[in-house]
Amino acid sequence: MSFICNGLIFAVTLVLAVRMFRKDGGWCVAKGLHLLRYFTVQSNLFCAFAALCLCLFPGSGWAWALKYIGTAAVTVTMLTVLFFLGPTMGYGKMLSGSDLFMHLLTPLAAILSFCLWERRGLSLPLALTGVLPVVIYGLFYAWKILLAPQAQRWEDFYGFNRGGRWYLSMAAMFAGAFVVCLVLRAAQNL
Repeated sequence: MSFICNGLIFAVTLVLAVRMFRKDGGWCVAKGLHLLRYFTVQSNLFCAFAALCLCLFPGSGWAWALKYIGTAAVTVTMLTVLFFLGPTMGYGKMLSGSDLFMHLLTPLAAILSFCLWERRGLSLPLALTGVLPVVIYGLFYAWKILLAPQAQRWEDFYGFNRGGRWYLSMAAMFAGAFVVCLVLRAAQNL
């Protein structure tokens, strides 16, 4: 079952990634590169890569650890959509088309496969590595919306700086990622 789930995660994400670079029936590199700024896309691509590694090297500890980190990242994506972006931007927008897979179905497949069919026991130090994608992206996102030269800044597309309260959003995201890692560890170690 692990092989099937991971194969599907990789295949579906590959199809969605190719579609990101298509526009009006042709290739559009600019569109694809623009979409790569989203944590949703980055976390799903990382999880798909980790899923492929686990398919190719099922007994490998490093592939399993990558799959864990990818699972933690897409879990944060899913929970952010369900509890923050869905209520503020609309669930219809967040859970339709490709976003249905990247925001919900792929994360659920990663969680189920990791917690049910890839159980090896997860130590606390390794569990804490699951926070790294959120911390790295969070710091980069804060730089791009607050500190980068004006011409290089991004719009605050997640709305994390509403009212100038980016620090609260950042603390909530880091704390949420930490809790996700602890919950995944508990589920892995049942």
